[in-house]
Amino acid sequence: MIISIASGKGGTGKTTIATNLASALEDRCQFLDCDVEEPNAHLFLKPDIKSEEKVFKLVPKADMSKCVLCGHCQEVCAFHAIAVVGKKHLVFPALCHGCGACAHLCPYQAIIEEKKQIGVVQIGEVDNIDFFCGYLNVGEAMAPPVIREVKKYIKKDCDVIIDAPPGTSCPVIEAVKGSDFSILVTEPTPFGLNDLKLGVEVLRKLGISFGVVVNRSDLGDDKTTQYCDKENIDILMSIPFDREIAQSYSKGILMVDAIPAYRQKFLKLWDIIKKRVLK
Repeated sequence: MIISIASGKGGTGKTTIATNLASALEDRCQFLDCDVEEPNAHLFLKPDIKSEEKVFKLVPKADMSKCVLCGHCQEVCAFHAIAVVGKKHLVFPALCHGCGACAHLCPYQAIIEEKKQIGVVQIGEVDNIDFFCGYLNVGEAMAPPVIREVKKYIKKDCDVIIDAPPGTSCPVIEAVKGSDFSILVTEPTPFGLNDLKLGVEVLRKLGISFGVVVNRSDLGDDKTTQYCDKENIDILMSIPFDREIAQSYSKGILMVDAIPAYRQKFLKLWDIIKKRVLK
């Protein structure tokens, strides 16, 4: 079972839910930190990192002994990463998505694809959790290739928890697609509700079943609850604002360790999701 934890905006408690859920599980599971631009699950799970794998993307380069500057590669590039200006063939690596269309469709076979490192995947473990975390190199613009590399480690016969990036852009879609169920973490504020609506729209477009966890549920107003009722969205769990939770979070201590009663609450959340998926 693959469960992704997402949120329409940052700071709602997405990683808090993901890490505590993984730690609460009694059976062995995989944890994938796919928030590759700013991963922080390791601060709470504290895994023992065993190895590190480099992540590359292919960037085109023109072989000027073959290139006739016809501009066909420029025409087929959907991301405007190639330009033919006069007698110059220009490549903009930051715009390149590594799709390979230019090399495949060049009539003169003049495009060479070179490897460029854009990040790493760290592999480790802690207790009953196999831990995988992606890191996008500073200055790189394309997170999805690193997310895809992290997801290559998913085992079909294992429960998987994916900590997705915040927002609703391409990295989020890359992280959540293929999930059996997704948890949208929100907070009862105008900004939280606005971005929750965006997250709901994305998951519905992708055809992924989902439910909502409301963090700091006793702050703000009840408009989030009203919206979920109107849209027939189940609120799977509500976590009130708690000083003890906030203090433990600031120290990198999991909620299920600081307040043991929450371990059973997260196990109940897992059981609810499991029944939904099986149904």
